[in-house]
Amino acid sequence: MTSLFVFLAMAATAALVGTQFGPGPWYVALQKPEWTPPNWLFAPVWTVLYMGIAVAGWSVWRSKSVAVAKPIVLWTLQLILNGMWSWLFFGLHRPDIAFVDIIALLVTICCFIASARKVSRAAAWMFVPYALWVAFASALNFAIWRLNQIISN
Repeated sequence: MTSLFVFLAMAATAALVGTQFGPGPWYVALQKPEWTPPNWLFAPVWTVLYMGIAVAGWSVWRSKSVAVAKPIVLWTLQLILNGMWSWLFFGLHRPDIAFVDIIALLVTICCFIASARKVSRAAAWMFVPYALWVAFASALNFAIWRLNQIISN
């Protein structure tokens, strides 16, 4: 059970990193597509997703399978990419680079699902809502980038 708290702490750390670079006046001033969710929705959705991320990682870790290395590496990588997105998008004001990061995150999430499925079907399924949300967030990131014609220097 101690390992569950380690996975919860790692997910919480990624969430905490993300909160250090939240939306501010820069984001408020950006043009956004009309299908942008209300700001209040992000915190509860991410709270549930981070819980699922933690439990999925823990489920893989505690399995008796000898094939845990690949999904655990992918789980760790997605957490790093997840934490980087807020810094890139909100911190550096670079939706273009953040878009590259979020696509890498989505690919990593999908690879985790595929590799975790062999170890823990529950862990794989716990990442499906996360993949769907990140796919939506990717489209939103791209739309904001394009609407504001923000290009890299």
